[in-house]
Amino acid sequence: MEITIKKASVSDLEALIYWREKVLRDVFSIPAEENIDELLTANRTYYRSALEKGEHIAGFAYKGEQAVGCGGVCLYHEMPSPDNPSGRCGYLMNIFTAPEARKQGVGRTLAEWLVQEARRWGAEKIYLETTEQARPMYQKMGFCDMEGYLKLKI
Repeated sequence: MEITIKKASVSDLEALIYWREKVLRDVFSIPAEENIDELLTANRTYYRSALEKGEHIAGFAYKGEQAVGCGGVCLYHEMPSPDNPSGRCGYLMNIFTAPEARKQGVGRTLAEWLVQEARRWGAEKIYLETTEQARPMYQKMGFCDMEGYLKLKI
Protein backbone atom coordinates (compact mmCIF):
# COMPACT_ATOMS: atom_id res chain seq x y z
CA MET A 1 0.00 0.00 0.00
CA GLU A 2 1.28 3.44 -0.92
CA ILE A 3 2.55 5.80 1.79
CA THR A 4 1.29 9.37 1.54
CA ILE A 5 2.30 12.40 3.57
CA LYS A 6 -0.09 15.08 4.80
CA LYS A 7 1.39 18.39 5.91
CA ALA A 8 0.22 19.36 9.39
CA SER A 9 -1.16 22.74 10.40
CA VAL A 10 -2.16 24.34 13.67
CA SER A 11 -5.60 22.78 13.20
CA ASP A 12 -3.87 19.39 13.62
CA LEU A 13 -2.48 20.36 17.03
CA GLU A 14 -4.07 17.52 19.01
CA ALA A 15 -2.95 14.91 16.46
CA LEU A 16 0.58 16.33 16.67
CA ILE A 17 0.48 16.06 20.45
CA TYR A 18 -0.85 12.49 20.23
CA TRP A 19 2.16 11.48 18.11
CA ARG A 20 4.61 13.59 20.13
CA GLU A 21 3.60 11.72 23.28
CA LYS A 22 4.28 8.42 21.51
CA VAL A 23 7.74 9.67 20.51
CA LEU A 24 8.56 10.96 23.99
CA ARG A 25 7.48 7.77 25.72
CA ASP A 26 9.31 5.57 23.21
CA VAL A 27 12.58 7.48 22.83
CA PHE A 28 12.93 8.47 26.48
CA SER A 29 11.42 5.23 27.88
CA ILE A 30 8.76 7.13 29.83
CA PRO A 31 6.28 4.67 31.39
CA ALA A 32 2.62 5.00 30.34
CA GLU A 33 1.58 5.70 33.93
CA GLU A 34 3.98 8.64 34.30
CA ASN A 35 2.23 12.00 33.97
CA ILE A 36 3.82 14.22 31.32
CA ASP A 37 0.99 16.75 30.97
CA GLU A 38 3.30 19.70 31.70
CA LEU A 39 5.71 18.59 28.97
CA LEU A 40 2.85 18.10 26.51
CA THR A 41 1.54 21.58 27.32
CA ALA A 42 4.98 22.99 26.49
CA ASN A 43 4.92 21.04 23.23
CA ARG A 44 1.49 22.48 22.35
CA THR A 45 2.90 25.97 22.89
CA TYR A 46 5.91 25.14 20.70
CA TYR A 47 3.85 23.70 17.86
CA ARG A 48 1.32 26.53 17.89
CA SER A 49 4.00 29.20 17.71
CA ALA A 50 6.49 27.46 15.39
CA LEU A 51 3.88 26.31 12.86
CA GLU A 52 2.31 29.77 12.67
CA LYS A 53 5.71 31.44 12.19
CA GLY A 54 6.89 28.90 9.61
CA GLU A 55 9.70 27.74 11.89
CA HIS A 56 8.54 24.13 11.91
CA ILE A 57 7.07 21.83 9.28
CA ALA A 58 5.34 18.66 10.42
CA GLY A 59 3.77 15.82 8.51
CA PHE A 60 1.77 12.65 9.04
CA ALA A 61 2.39 9.44 7.12
CA TYR A 62 -0.65 7.49 5.96
CA LYS A 63 -1.15 4.03 4.57
CA GLY A 64 -4.61 4.28 3.10
CA GLU A 65 -6.75 6.12 5.63
CA GLN A 66 -4.62 5.08 8.62
CA ALA A 67 -2.02 7.45 10.11
CA VAL A 68 1.08 5.34 10.76
CA GLY A 69 3.75 7.92 11.53
CA CYS A 70 4.78 11.50 12.04
CA GLY A 71 7.79 13.72 11.70
CA GLY A 72 8.96 17.29 11.72
CA VAL A 73 11.74 19.64 10.77
CA CYS A 74 12.68 22.69 12.81
CA LEU A 75 13.85 25.53 10.53
CA TYR A 76 16.25 28.17 11.79
CA HIS A 77 19.21 30.39 10.90
CA GLU A 78 22.78 30.09 12.12
CA MET A 79 25.75 32.25 11.28
CA PRO A 80 26.70 31.64 7.60
CA SER A 81 29.81 29.52 7.09
CA PRO A 82 31.64 27.78 4.23
CA ASP A 83 29.54 24.63 4.69
CA ASN A 84 26.32 26.65 4.95
CA PRO A 85 26.62 30.02 3.16
CA SER A 86 22.96 30.95 3.68
CA GLY A 87 22.94 30.02 7.37
CA ARG A 88 19.61 28.22 6.85
CA CYS A 89 19.37 24.95 8.79
CA GLY A 90 16.89 22.16 9.22
CA TYR A 91 16.82 19.88 12.24
CA LEU A 92 14.84 16.70 11.59
CA MET A 93 12.99 15.59 14.66
CA ASN A 94 10.11 13.57 16.01
CA ILE A 95 10.26 11.03 13.17
CA PHE A 96 8.28 8.08 14.41
CA THR A 97 6.58 5.07 12.87
CA ALA A 98 3.89 3.07 14.65
CA PRO A 99 5.40 -0.31 15.62
CA GLU A 100 3.00 -2.26 13.39
CA ALA A 101 4.12 -0.22 10.34
CA ARG A 102 7.88 -0.37 10.83
CA LYS A 103 10.24 -1.75 8.16
CA GLN A 104 7.77 -0.72 5.45
CA GLY A 105 9.35 2.55 4.28
CA VAL A 106 7.25 4.89 6.43
CA GLY A 107 10.16 6.52 8.28
CA ARG A 108 12.20 6.95 5.12
CA THR A 109 9.25 8.42 3.21
CA LEU A 110 8.67 10.92 6.04
CA ALA A 111 12.35 11.81 6.30
CA GLU A 112 12.69 12.31 2.54
CA TRP A 113 9.58 14.53 2.49
CA LEU A 114 10.90 16.60 5.40
CA VAL A 115 14.31 17.00 3.75
CA GLN A 116 12.56 18.15 0.57
CA GLU A 117 10.49 20.68 2.55
CA ALA A 118 13.59 21.98 4.34
CA ARG A 119 15.43 22.34 1.04
CA ARG A 120 12.43 24.13 -0.46
CA TRP A 121 12.71 26.60 2.45
CA GLY A 122 16.39 27.03 1.59
CA ALA A 123 18.18 24.89 4.17
CA GLU A 124 21.71 24.03 3.14
CA LYS A 125 22.50 22.11 6.31
CA ILE A 126 20.17 19.41 7.63
CA TYR A 127 20.94 17.26 10.62
CA LEU A 128 19.27 15.01 13.18
CA GLU A 129 19.75 12.87 16.23
CA THR A 130 18.92 9.20 15.75
CA THR A 131 18.50 5.90 17.48
CA GLU A 132 20.79 3.02 16.61
CA GLN A 133 17.76 1.25 15.12
CA ALA A 134 17.15 4.09 12.61
CA ARG A 135 20.82 4.97 11.92
CA PRO A 136 21.17 2.66 8.86
CA MET A 137 18.13 4.24 7.21
CA TYR A 138 19.54 7.73 7.57
CA GLN A 139 22.98 6.62 6.40
CA LYS A 140 21.39 5.14 3.25
CA MET A 141 19.80 8.57 2.68
CA GLY A 142 23.26 10.17 2.79
CA PHE A 143 23.45 11.37 6.39
CA CYS A 144 26.83 10.93 8.02
CA ASP A 145 28.28 11.44 11.48
CA MET A 146 28.99 15.04 12.45
CA GLU A 147 32.51 15.14 13.77
CA GLY A 148 33.66 17.70 16.28
CA TYR A 149 30.34 18.15 18.11
CA LEU A 150 29.91 18.00 21.85
CA LYS A 151 26.84 18.48 23.99
CA LEU A 152 26.80 20.28 27.33
CA LYS A 153 24.60 18.51 29.85
CA ILE A 154 22.79 21.07 31.97
